[in-house]
Amino acid sequence: MEDSAWLKDHIRDIPDFPEPGVVFKDITPLLAYGPALAECVDFLASSFAERSVDKVVGVEARGFILAAPVAVRLGAGFVPVRKPGKLPWRVRTETYQLEYGTDSLEVHEDALNAGERALIIDDVLATGGTAAAAARLVDHLGAEAVGFGCIIELSFLAGRDRLGDLQTVSMLSYE
Repeated sequence: MEDSAWLKDHIRDIPDFPEPGVVFKDITPLLAYGPALAECVDFLASSFAERSVDKVVGVEARGFILAAPVAVRLGAGFVPVRKPGKLPWRVRTETYQLEYGTDSLEVHEDALNAGERALIIDDVLATGGTAAAAARLVDHLGAEAVGFGCIIELSFLAGRDRLGDLQTVSMLSYE
């Protein structure tokens, strides 16, 4: 994989969002630039191409944008993990800590089958709370989380530490 540092030119910092003191990494300019989006999808899919992935779990909302094309590239199904109240059928819920509060994620009870291998995709790895909650949801449904991939890792928040031995890849790291 060639150097992906050029992608940082397509990420916008939004100070004090969603709360004062937080600098939000906005990937919408990156998503709007076709070569950058393609680079991200290619990186994430190739990073897990040897992992025998049955389903790709996309975390709401920007994780959906990346996870669906990664699933297509891997020949896998796509599973949306959403905020509470967004899924129309019976769900499993997991509550977790964010760097600026608490939140919950939900997945349909039948989204994953026992023994399936699931790759989790999101846009950013910060404190690891969201990624760990998604991995717990995969586990609760009897599937196996085989990896976590993202575009941006805020390494100063040590989110990777909350994922244990889960294979974790990120394209860009911010110290």
